[in-house]
Amino acid sequence: MYLRWLIGLLAAAAYAQTVFLPVRDIRSGMKGYGLTVFQGEQVERFEVEILGVLENAGPRQNVILARLGGGPLAHTGVLQGMSGSPVYIDGKLVGAVALAFTMSKDPIAGIRPFEEMRNAEAPPRRAATQSCLLQGRCAPEQLHAALAAQPSGFTWGETRMAEIATPVSFSGFTAGALDAFAPMLKSFGLEPRQGVTGGGGSRLPTGDPASLKPGSMISAMLVTGDMSVGADGTVTHIDGKTVYAFGHKFVAMGEMEMPFASSEVLTLLPNLSTSFKISTARKMLGVITHDYSTAVRGELGRTASLLPVSISVKGGTRSSRYDMEMVRDAALTPFLLQMTAFAALDATERILGPVSFGLKQQIEFANGAKVISDNIYSGEFNIPMLAAQSGAVPVGYAMQTGFPDLAVKRVELEFDAAPRKRQTQIEDVTVVRKTVRPGDTIPLILTFASEGKRFTRTVPYTVPKGFSPGTLQFTASDALIANFNEFRLSIMSPPRSAATVVKLLQSLRDNTKAYIRVWRAEPSYQSQGEDLPSPPPSAAMVLGRSQGAGSIGVGYSSKITELSVALGDVMVSGTHTVSVEVKE
Repeated sequence: MYLRWLIGLLAAAAYAQTVFLPVRDIRSGMKGYGLTVFQGEQVERFEVEILGVLENAGPRQNVILARLGGGPLAHTGVLQGMSGSPVYIDGKLVGAVALAFTMSKDPIAGIRPFEEMRNAEAPPRRAATQSCLLQGRCAPEQLHAALAAQPSGFTWGETRMAEIATPVSFSGFTAGALDAFAPMLKSFGLEPRQGVTGGGGSRLPTGDPASLKPGSMISAMLVTGDMSVGADGTVTHIDGKTVYAFGHKFVAMGEMEMPFASSEVLTLLPNLSTSFKISTARKMLGVITHDYSTAVRGELGRTASLLPVSISVKGGTRSSRYDMEMVRDAALTPFLLQMTAFAALDATERILGPVSFGLKQQIEFANGAKVISDNIYSGEFNIPMLAAQSGAVPVGYAMQTGFPDLAVKRVELEFDAAPRKRQTQIEDVTVVRKTVRPGDTIPLILTFASEGKRFTRTVPYTVPKGFSPGTLQFTASDALIANFNEFRLSIMSPPRSAATVVKLLQSLRDNTKAYIRVWRAEPSYQSQGEDLPSPPPSAAMVLGRSQGAGSIGVGYSSKITELSVALGDVMVSGTHTVSVEVKE
């Protein structure tokens, strides 16, 4: 009995130990087979004929050129979703189907050698810009710059062999959301598809990792819950608990934690441009742990640490709530948060014409700190996108700082929608007198315009006694400009602590007030977001010399104080400045 068990164990180990065929042994004319799923979850064979090897086609990369056949391939060509399909010759693993010619009539594919998949290295990533945060004017390409790497490929004249685009299924998203974000998704090498989720809008059940095999279809789950996002590919090889798939990068995230699930192919859709599989995620099997230039790698049976997100939209008598979990990544998470928020707004409220969206946001960090904000976004053009983006940018800023104790624990977005404008413009700020003395009280008169009507608010300011003669400036502005003026120096250098980041985010002003900055044109100093007003001459000299170190900022707009005017449930915009002369 023991001997039989031992023989069975050794046989299983020998079967699991796949032999690999190196590129140097590949010859034109060799024939083999590949494995993939064309229907359901059944792995099927297709035929492979080697055409040759493109040596050094990329940096330290070779591509094996092959003609595929069998099954539906003569009709569909190389399919999106086949990325990672293993190819074998004489029972030895050669590599994975990973590239294809655009607009090709024949199923000719580029095979990624498995030795390159096994030795894959993380590609360099660009950090997404942070400087637009406090201005509140982050363009999508700025917010997601870290992901905007074009798919790798090789060009011959007007013909291009490119990495097979990764089909991404969006469940619970509106068609408007997919249309709005499709250009950005395609720039990542992703093809958005309207999809359905096997979990019925909830968490997917856990499956048996032993059911996964080379050629099986998997979905890398970026978002799960009431909305879900799954990127489809094929398993190339399984080594114990380690899974190799795709044969190319997903979005070049490097080390990561992203759950993956088994996937069922519902049907194939032949297309004149690129055919693709229509599939749906079924059962969670493990976690993608590495996203490298020539492969993604995962671990079976592991559970990912995801970010809980709740988004609610209230408008009139209607309200909706969406609970999700999404992958944690400094550049990808803000993008997903923006897209899910936009989809929630698009599904619940109208997004064209005069609209306004109040946004109450709460960000909770692992160290117990919280950032709470309350803003309104109003106008006639692209307001839902602005509101959704504004909820994502602070999260992205915090995550990009990289402090372990600043890990985002939870995000809550509450939108209050109304089919009308809630907007007020700062039209002017004036003073009764242009000359004042220390101790005098100055009435500052702010003029606002809202829906064709004008109104004023008067704010008194008393010049401090002993104030030195010179020009005194008063700048009335909205929250965006006030935030930028306050923190323009600190955003030029990275923060040194999690506490600094939290304090900065907590100090961001809500946009339902007008802010009056009282200042004069003289050197000001700032370190890690802290104002250093009127230092002694010797200290000012040291601070001025230290600005090159990145921890000290020097400007020429020394703030004396700040006043604010609350205007209720409206968005305030605009800026105006007035000055007075202080005499002895």
